[in-house]
Amino acid sequence: MTKASEKGRAVAAAEQAPLSSPASAPTSAPLTVLGIETSCDETAVAVLRLHPAPPGEDGPGRAEVLADIVYSQVKEHAAFGGVVPEIAARAHVALLDRLLRAALDEAGLRWRDIDAVAATAGPGLIGGLLVGLMSAKAIALAHRVPLLAVNHLQAHALSPMLAGAGVRPPYLLLLVSGGHTQLISVDDIDRYRRLGTTIDDALGEAFDKVAKMLDLGYPGGPAVERLAAQGDAARFDFPRPMLRREECHFSFSGLKTAVRTAILDLAGSGAATQNGGSSLREQDRADICASFQQAVVDTLADRVRCAMGRFRGLHPQARQPWLVLAGGVAANAAIRAALEEVARAEGFRLAAPPVRLCTDNAVMVAHVGALKLARGEVDGLDVSARPRWPLDEAAEPAPFAGVKG
Repeated sequence: MTKASEKGRAVAAAEQAPLSSPASAPTSAPLTVLGIETSCDETAVAVLRLHPAPPGEDGPGRAEVLADIVYSQVKEHAAFGGVVPEIAARAHVALLDRLLRAALDEAGLRWRDIDAVAATAGPGLIGGLLVGLMSAKAIALAHRVPLLAVNHLQAHALSPMLAGAGVRPPYLLLLVSGGHTQLISVDDIDRYRRLGTTIDDALGEAFDKVAKMLDLGYPGGPAVERLAAQGDAARFDFPRPMLRREECHFSFSGLKTAVRTAILDLAGSGAATQNGGSSLREQDRADICASFQQAVVDTLADRVRCAMGRFRGLHPQARQPWLVLAGGVAANAAIRAALEEVARAEGFRLAAPPVRLCTDNAVMVAHVGALKLARGEVDGLDVSARPRWPLDEAAEPAPFAGVKG
């Protein structure tokens, strides 16, 4: 048979295939899942094997990471001071095939060894989501394996379970990332109750905007944290929004505005130098970063204490429950240290994934995919990308939060 006729038969078979992934029943066998993450500006592919729990042991089993590849697009977006959706989507298209091959090579596997393919289907930038999800659909169809559409927030929420610390639901989750700042009661692997959210900016956005105002470059969060270590956190009395409020919501817009006002005041008072444009002295920048970061830490500590009371009301049977910190901002060492103190004082234990699992990655996507597959859950090939996909879809909108609620 010629190569042309072989290709024709393959195309015909694909066209006749049903628009759904193969059915899957709950299983106790090891599951090997390929994960794809393209929701923002990281192109990531991973291979994870979920081993079943030993007989008599409760839990989802042990996750073994066989491959973990992340390409960060920082260079592509640095000149713009933030993520440009069109550039991100084009980079995913250019990179994904190569990363898929590299992940299989790193894992020492072939396509026939993969039990399922999981991809982030939302929330995120729609262009990037489509690249990853459509690639996963093609893999599922070509290799006749189940497709698993993963919620990016769920992947972050369950990522601490990968660290081997014995974290299991129910637990209290503080999810802090570039697009989300939420407090959530994780009742089970697939059940979530939102206790609080931001009514304006997400914390990651606030870090990035402060960095941009100070001309610290992109990404902003790590730059602010580095400079804050050299600054005086008591120099500027920035506001602590929503402090001691009964509801567990956040607000960072006013804090961001206060930082901008401080920058303009310093520039207007002559505390600036000329270096290819007006800029503050390095110590002024450091003091602003330190004062901003301290305001963030104090705000998070207060809002987490509020949510801890709510969580204990929902789960009175929990003894020394977990406070889980997840998302990109969870990599901030000052935030981790402060929440460790809060957890200890309130009778909680703090769990946070390794720093490499805080930022966007495909390991957490493959992990959720494997958990779904183990429960017999699969998605059809007609599943859609969702730029907005809340964990708790029944949650009431937060006041003034609009679509972010």
